Amino acid sequence: MEKKQYELCLEILRRFHKTGILDYLTLVGSWCAPFYKDYFHSKKSFTTLRTRDIDFLINAPNKIKEKVDIPLLLKDLGFVVSFQGEKGYIRLNHPDLMLEFLVPEKGRGSDKPHPLPMLGLNATPLRFLDFLAQHTIEVEIENFVITLPHPIYYALHKLIIVHRRQKEDKAIKDRQSGIDILNALIHNDEIDEVKKVFNSIPKKWQNKIKSSLEKAEESHLLELLL
Repeated sequence: MEKKQYELCLEILRRFHKTGILDYLTLVGSWCAPFYKDYFHSKKSFTTLRTRDIDFLINAPNKIKEKVDIPLLLKDLGFVVSFQGEKGYIRLNHPDLMLEFLVPEKGRGSDKPHPLPMLGLNATPLRFLDFLAQHTIEVEIENFVITLPHPIYYALHKLIIVHRRQKEDKAIKDRQSGIDILNALIHNDEIDEVKKVFNSIPKKWQNKIKSSLEKAEESHLLELLL
């Protein structure tokens, strides 16, 4: 990813930290990869894939105490509000980045955005996010910490959601990001932990992961998991 994208991402995180809302957010999606380098004690990030999309998961939106108008907070950086679809999902667009906020989908789900009045926007409900929210790590950035999904759960989640992607280019990015992190975990001698998590998830999820690895012709990873 480009340096200016990374610097802009850092400035967003700094502002979220200063206002206190970073405590309620988990960075999910492909932008986790650059920050996993500290977990793996590596000087390099684990993907060269460029993406404008930065996704923040809000696991417990009702617990937010600080009232922060996020669109206003980021306006001077060049972010503008964009409404997506008939339901009015809010994204914050910038020439270099696009921010979206997510919440775990509950029960039978809904096609309506989840209102976030304390933050001046709304969030998109998505399935499988509980899987990420319940298993996280903290990584220190400058003088604050950010919350990320544990790399094992991140990698497996990427290989699960590939099958929900309508655009092939996004499916390819998700698959490769998951594979990159899996390989890093194996290099980090965490294969036993990976297998333990894999064996604990529903068979349907396991089958989705196996299908993703088969499509990518990752026979070595398949052998290690099974």
